[in-house]
Amino acid sequence: MHGMPIGLMMKELIPDRSIIPGLEWMENESKDGSGPPQLHPDSLVYVGLRDIDQAERRFIKQLGIKAFTMYDIDYLGIGRVMDLAFEHLMKKNPDRPLHLSYDIDAVDPVHAPATGTAVRGGLTWREAHFVAEYVVKTGSLASAEIVEVNHTLSDGDGANDTVELGHNLVNAFLGESIL
Repeated sequence: MHGMPIGLMMKELIPDRSIIPGLEWMENESKDGSGPPQLHPDSLVYVGLRDIDQAERRFIKQLGIKAFTMYDIDYLGIGRVMDLAFEHLMKKNPDRPLHLSYDIDAVDPVHAPATGTAVRGGLTWREAHFVAEYVVKTGSLASAEIVEVNHTLSDGDGANDTVELGHNLVNAFLGESIL
């Protein structure tokens, strides 16, 4: 899940979602009695952050959301960062399914320029693939999405490069790998 949907699922950010027209249903008990749908901050990990505003930074710190910046990737390597991210997500329930929301703007605009937030210093082409391949190899990937691909925000080659990368990542989500 991405951006605002994540915020809406977190009671820590919006304690009473019934005040938002059309979202009253989110405060109702579910049919199985498990309560309203919600996402806990310890169920999230951000990988590859590099351009976040002050409010986002404050919420990440305040809620204790696990986050790895590009500094962490440079220092630890993408493999170690993914190990730490996976350990964090699986520590309470090692059998839980994972959803991957892959924001294409995490990738450096040299490789994915057709996005709304193209900021230099992002994931390399290979690191981008590693993230997808790693999550698949855990056996826990239940769903995935690629967001922020917008072919109209770049010229022909840039648009094609971004869409091709997105296509390759979807193939990786489906299990395509080097061997």
